[in-house]
Amino acid sequence: MAKIIFGMNVSLDGYVDHDAFAPDPTLFRHFIEQARGLTGSVYGRRLYEIMRYWDGDEWNQHDPSRASDLEDFAAAWRDQRKWVVSRTLTSVGPNATLVASDLETAVRKLKAELPGEIEVGGPGLAGSLTELGLIDEYQLYVHPVVLGRGTPFFAAARPPLRLMDSERIGESAIRLRYVPD
Repeated sequence: MAKIIFGMNVSLDGYVDHDAFAPDPTLFRHFIEQARGLTGSVYGRRLYEIMRYWDGDEWNQHDPSRASDLEDFAAAWRDQRKWVVSRTLTSVGPNATLVASDLETAVRKLKAELPGEIEVGGPGLAGSLTELGLIDEYQLYVHPVVLGRGTPFFAAARPPLRLMDSERIGESAIRLRYVPD
């Protein structure tokens, strides 16, 4: 049975914004290894469209000093199975399956039929899955940044959570792992 995990970078005040801060090289390497080990990812439309960047080659035109890590992440992301939840998309890219209706049934089926860990991408989608009782673990990668605005990591009230562990990764991020209590 698969474990459903929602994890994202988050500011000290609880917001997610991929443009406001980026992982340092150590945390980025952690994300590469994590992506390699996942059974797959379930994405909401908006985050999937952002992540489609890794399907192309534009990433290869940035920061030559990190080319090896960028190439490793692109390969891991491309190899990973993806399920994209959207009512507006009509098609998705390679190694991806469109989930256009009945989110609960689709995720319960993934959870029942697949082994390992499936990551949830996007706070809106995670909120819906939380309401359905389908998130098994929350991983907050907390960065020393205060945004004061944006999309909250938790879109609505959550059930009580229990801290499983904390781990410093890289120079400034701390991963907090919580499970529903």
